[in-house]
Amino acid sequence: MKKILYLIIGSFIIAYSATAFLNPNSIVTGGGVGLAQLLHEIFPLFTLGVWIAIVSVPLILIGMKYFGKNFVFKTLVSISLISLFTDLLREVLKVQPATNETILAAIFGGLLIGLGVGLILLAKASTGGTTILAEVIAQKSRFKTSQILLVIDGLIMFWSIFVYNDLEKALFSVIGIYITSRIIDILISGKPAQKSVTIVSNNIRELSKDIDAKLGEHGTIINGYNLKQEKSKTLILVIVDISKLQLLKSITKKHDKDAFLVIQEASELYGRED
Repeated sequence: MKKILYLIIGSFIIAYSATAFLNPNSIVTGGGVGLAQLLHEIFPLFTLGVWIAIVSVPLILIGMKYFGKNFVFKTLVSISLISLFTDLLREVLKVQPATNETILAAIFGGLLIGLGVGLILLAKASTGGTTILAEVIAQKSRFKTSQILLVIDGLIMFWSIFVYNDLEKALFSVIGIYITSRIIDILISGKPAQKSVTIVSNNIRELSKDIDAKLGEHGTIINGYNLKQEKSKTLILVIVDISKLQLLKSITKKHDKDAFLVIQEASELYGRED
């Protein structure tokens, strides 16, 4: 029941964002909805809601072979709801733009799209279209799904420059997409964006104590072990909130000026709840 509620609320939020923030200000989001926005601008014969369905449904059906009927069914439901809510808000209720300020439209439109997509992902579904296409291509190639999605969204942004004849709006769209991705990360992981930091040092004991004392819940030491090739050196893995990354660097250099850090994205962490 909760997942169904997530699907409905998430789909409505995406539709409202497109109707009240993005489309009236020529701000494009990523994925299938963004592609539908551009096609609607070029071919207004169909409503935006219909274009969302036209873009997404065929790709979702293709994905059935790879992701199972249950996932595809819920994704079809979410796309149908997004399409229905979009046309209900635009064509029937005639919802007016929430703002005419481009920067506000990009920020709040991106925030709402992120919230809507995040809720749909929590329902174990998808917003369809390009996400499924990217995952299928990833399975058939050496590229990651995130890399393919980045290329697709980049092409959508590039195309929007010519559709709307406005480079500035495309740049604002990039801001909106970035905000969307951050909101999704927070919803899915339950935490702000985090980094995985591997630290190699010869003073790991004092360093570990200082990390625990100063970072608290913002930094988690996952593991530590001696490097076989140089026993005086020890390697530890720390998951840290991105806002505390500079503090971690300063703590490390305080205890060992010769230490070095390898910093990577930490999109998900399982096995420990603080």
